[in-house]
Amino acid sequence: MSNQDLTARPPIRVPFVIGLSFGWLIGMIIIALTLDLWQPHDFQAMNLRARFSPPVWMEGGSWSHVFGTDNLGRDVLSRLVVSIRISLLVALLGTVIGAVLGTVIGLLAARFGGLIDDLVMVGIDYQAALPFMILALAVVAFAGNSLTLFILLMGLYGWERYARIARGLALSAMTQGYAVAVKTLGASPLRIYGRHILPNIANALIVNMTLNFPQTIMLETSLSFLGLGIQPPMTSLGNMVGFGRDFLLNAWWLATIPALVIFVTTLAFALVGDWVRDQLDPTSR
Repeated sequence: MSNQDLTARPPIRVPFVIGLSFGWLIGMIIIALTLDLWQPHDFQAMNLRARFSPPVWMEGGSWSHVFGTDNLGRDVLSRLVVSIRISLLVALLGTVIGAVLGTVIGLLAARFGGLIDDLVMVGIDYQAALPFMILALAVVAFAGNSLTLFILLMGLYGWERYARIARGLALSAMTQGYAVAVKTLGASPLRIYGRHILPNIANALIVNMTLNFPQTIMLETSLSFLGLGIQPPMTSLGNMVGFGRDFLLNAWWLATIPALVIFVTTLAFALVGDWVRDQLDPTSR
């Protein structure tokens, strides 16, 4: 038997639940990307004659409004697909910003050490100790609200996790043979950290992104539910749940349907994140 056969990695087997999760997430992405091609109605169009129309599976429902209408006669399905696009966009950009910011800060702390490292660690501990919801409420209340500001605020969530991971792994990598060899050959710090260390610690950062993404979605929906997130006439999943809570007795679908989408989406991301972590962890093989 050859060495290649001994070191060959067995084929990846995707469990059924993980396959369903991947399918759901791919569906959400397709909805967000192709919304303009098949959106049934204008999500802002009002029709007071059709207000509180029930979903199609209930008595009195109509295929023209599959998920029913709200108190202004707006189509719930149209608003739902727009909300999916906005919520995924905010969560994705916020996660990417937080990952880039935290990784850069962590690598800088590992590179310079001393006072800079101490300041970074103090900032990490402060961020971890302060409930981010309180910080988000304060920023939105005093600085106003806009989509750009809201995305940047989401980017501040969880940066300390990336910084802690990047710093610890970078310090460990600098003691390993490949980093010591490149440094001995006279490579610049930018080349050492950007070309050699970062690719070797990218797996841990990617796994953290998959686990942080659903938390960012929940934070966005929580702030929108409280009225401090996405503002009308724009809509989001949390905005729809917050709006529909006043009509739970006579129009339960206004809050229940987007709440189910939030639940299934965050659960799918969490399951996929755990599976990706297991696949990238060499100790699990």
